[in-house]
Amino acid sequence: MSEQDAHREPLAAGTPLPDGPPLPDGGDPAAVTALRRLHPATPVLNGWKWFALAIAAIGQNAVRDLNFKLFGLQVVAALVLGVVLGTFSWWFTKYRIEGEELRIESGFLFRRSRRIRIDRLQAVDIVRPVLARFLGVAELRLEVAGGGKTEAPLAYLNEPGAQQLRAELLARAAGLDADTPEAPEHQLVAVPPGVLLASTVVSAPFLTAVLGFVVVAIASVVVREIVGLAFLLPWALGGLGVVWRQFVGEFGFTVSQSPDGLRIRKGLLDTWAQTVPPGRVQGVEIEQQFLWRPKGWVKLSVDVAGYGGKGSEGQTSSTLLPVAPWPVAKALLERVLPGVDVDGVARVAAPRRARWLRPIGWRYLRHGVDERVFVSDAGWLTRRTAVVPHVKMQSVRATQGPYQRLLGLASVHVDTPVGPVNAVALHRAPEVARELVRDQAERSGLARRTAGPERWMQQRMAVAAVPPDAPQPTERGVRPDASVRPDGDGDSAVGGSGSPSA
Repeated sequence: MSEQDAHREPLAAGTPLPDGPPLPDGGDPAAVTALRRLHPATPVLNGWKWFALAIAAIGQNAVRDLNFKLFGLQVVAALVLGVVLGTFSWWFTKYRIEGEELRIESGFLFRRSRRIRIDRLQAVDIVRPVLARFLGVAELRLEVAGGGKTEAPLAYLNEPGAQQLRAELLARAAGLDADTPEAPEHQLVAVPPGVLLASTVVSAPFLTAVLGFVVVAIASVVVREIVGLAFLLPWALGGLGVVWRQFVGEFGFTVSQSPDGLRIRKGLLDTWAQTVPPGRVQGVEIEQQFLWRPKGWVKLSVDVAGYGGKGSEGQTSSTLLPVAPWPVAKALLERVLPGVDVDGVARVAAPRRARWLRPIGWRYLRHGVDERVFVSDAGWLTRRTAVVPHVKMQSVRATQGPYQRLLGLASVHVDTPVGPVNAVALHRAPEVARELVRDQAERSGLARRTAGPERWMQQRMAVAAVPPDAPQPTERGVRPDASVRPDGDGDSAVGGSGSPSA
């Protein structure tokens, strides 16, 4: 084999790499691993869905034409073509660690090379679909900043290999040696299946489906028409589907603390093992539905750059805690955002003229600021509280629609990466909105200047650079000890507890 071919062929584990181009950023050659391929079962696991779709399309024509001999030949051809294409894709997909980057090569017709900076990883997940669990393999998903979907899924690796690669990536991202053993963990929260099922049954989507079912059933009986009954079965299945998806997806939900971040495990059929490194959480949403209030239940969702939060998969990835009493959720929130006391942040309510735009819910429109976070409250039936650290804010802007201009109102948006957190101070007086935008920009700039390094293990060892007497930005016109404040119309703002259950 020539030296040029040696560069192209993947090497066995432990075989030293031949001389090659210089490493990025002056990386240490010892930090380069051998090229590795995915698990040989990858073509089967990735191709069965496409094969099923092909069979469905071919089968329709076969049933229509009653030509089952041709159907059999087409099935064999689709199977052979799928195996060949899947094998080619598997053969040309390789990965390795090069210094501070993870390099992934893929594609046999159109080559694609991706380099992912390890210190920019936002989360590392291990996903095991049902079929993959039977074969003993898992998918490793790497979430990076700026992506609306998983940037670099490695599907599939054997389970020990996926665990080892995740531990190595997290160790390197933390600034530790690659051979550092996987950090131990301590369980913080476990959601009982009974509580999860009860919270789902009294959730708004399920109750909406049940209400629609009852209305259609009563209408069908009153008018004595059977036509309406045709809508009952899909409606009932839709309501049951909500319960099934949430219960199966969040079953066995546990949150554990470890030095490399929060570890989340969940799933009854498809299992998820997520690791969110410290400091990667961009914002938190506290949600409380109407029928959860007697029990004091809340749900925690997070913005993590890379998850996106669009679609069912993004929403599932963004769930930090599906349901728990407020004291339990608050304790977990304080671990995600150290030093933040949501209940202690004084709130400013919207002026009374906002009732023309929100006749019922205007009393629940509040915002607050302290030295660490921006907080906004909204919602009447379903209460939502958004919490955004100043250091994680990406931009701040004021908006004013035509009806707001007529009423002398404006809204302030504190932007974070795409996700469930929507931090908005709705319907403020224009002068309050302008001050809030200016002050929030100053707070964010100061927080970024005093923030530690990206690598959290180095950040823990860093010496604070801000002197104790450094000036802290404060909200103009707000007393540090104030819990109520007039906004615009001279009406007292509602202050006090920031928890949704308050």
